[in-house]
Amino acid sequence: MLPDVKKILYASDIEEGSRPAFRSAVSMAKKYDAEITFLHVIEPLSASAKSIIKTMMNDAALNEMHDASIENLKSKLVERIQRFCETELDAGEPMKEGQIVARVEEGPADRVILKVAEQIDADLIVMGTRTHSSVGQFLLGSTANRVMHHTKKPVLIIPLK
Repeated sequence: MLPDVKKILYASDIEEGSRPAFRSAVSMAKKYDAEITFLHVIEPLSASAKSIIKTMMNDAALNEMHDASIENLKSKLVERIQRFCETELDAGEPMKEGQIVARVEEGPADRVILKVAEQIDADLIVMGTRTHSSVGQFLLGSTANRVMHHTKKPVLIIPLK
């Protein structure tokens, strides 16, 4: 049995087919009257990619473009959440205003998920995982596996197609 769940961290790669995991997070939030933090993590650019970009733009322009991109992505997340709520939730059971908060962070996905889970004091982490070869899972591990093995918080992992 899960402890009292008031804060859910839903981590998403926002790829095609990630809705089942979000459905599970929403279902848990409705059952426990919990808040959801919808987190999308942007992996950092490699050093060579950063170097190439810096040769094309000055730091001020690069920072402005970066900040605008993050805000644009966050607004798209909010739109996506609204569309989900409009199309998938019953009119009699809507999510409350502010019950789902969108957040975009940068860094290695597993580390950022763990950090945000601590920051918001999440009671549950919900995330999807895609089917990969067993060799790939063994050698690299998935983000979900790394999160699951480095947290003491309950983790609900939803298999995705």
